[in-house]
Amino acid sequence: MRIALISDAWPPQVNGVVRTLTTVARELQAMGHELHPIAPDRFRTLPCPTYPEIRLALAPSRGVARLLEEAAPDAIHISTEGPLGIAARRYCIRHAQSFTTAYHTRFPEYIAARFRVPLRMTYAWLRRFHAPSSGIMVATPSVGRELERRGFANIRSWSRGVDAELFHPDRRSDLPDMPELRRPIFLTVSRIAVEKNIAAFLDLDLPGSKLVVGDGPQLAELRRRYPDVHFAGPRHGAALARVYASADVFVFPSLTDTFGLVLLEALASGVPVAAFPVAGPLDVIGDAAVGRLDRDLRRAALECLELSPDACRDYAMRFTWRASAQQFMANLVRAAA
Repeated sequence: MRIALISDAWPPQVNGVVRTLTTVARELQAMGHELHPIAPDRFRTLPCPTYPEIRLALAPSRGVARLLEEAAPDAIHISTEGPLGIAARRYCIRHAQSFTTAYHTRFPEYIAARFRVPLRMTYAWLRRFHAPSSGIMVATPSVGRELERRGFANIRSWSRGVDAELFHPDRRSDLPDMPELRRPIFLTVSRIAVEKNIAAFLDLDLPGSKLVVGDGPQLAELRRRYPDVHFAGPRHGAALARVYASADVFVFPSLTDTFGLVLLEALASGVPVAAFPVAGPLDVIGDAAVGRLDRDLRRAALECLELSPDACRDYAMRFTWRASAQQFMANLVRAAA
């Protein structure tokens, strides 16, 4: 099948949406499908307000139309609600072509956290954006139920996976490049931005050390506010996997993620997860003995010190990227039918 994949989130951006799309794209190609990505790297761009590392396509309507016509796809998937997604949606409606969409990000909550825009206004816009879609793919059942309560229809499940060869307990080390760290090491890996609620982790009274991996617009501010926390900046590939495996507890303070790939990466590394009982952690971890979900995040983090690394690893093996790609394909076929 020829698939046009339209996304405003694409490398060199580093986030869960990009990792999901690029990994699933590789799986689909390995399954014999033909992928035609339409991403910002094919357009003139400008920096996103408050997120300069994210580049937004400038006036992309004609370019998107040309690329879609050249690809002549059997299926069109619009992954994001940015300039490229809007242009592709407009093209599909004008040409009576079916398409699927995805709800990757709690965009209304992010906008509310940054600009105090009422949630109802942003959700109303999102309902309008997704309404013509033949299927809205969501990562977890709880996010799907929430969208249905807000008036969205045609919800389809699309779970996530983890690279179990890269993220592995065997990569554990004493992190010689960070000799100042004392155990236990409490780790979070995240984009450093206000909507990720990282301060809720940094404010905790915990033994040992707190380690933050990632980059983002709030990094300089948090470094000033929390001089005792180790901020390692962005890490990728084997360097990131080594940090995961070397931690004792992974702390996930976000209240707005729709899934949280970092949860699976930590578990595959043999590291238990402490999180709030909200969508994402509730779906991925629930009451499994691989983490603790509690409104008291400190209590959850301390209780995780008693959990089995082997159980975490075994649990993560349930999530594969091949299964995620197959679910994605099933949604495309269903929409086309």
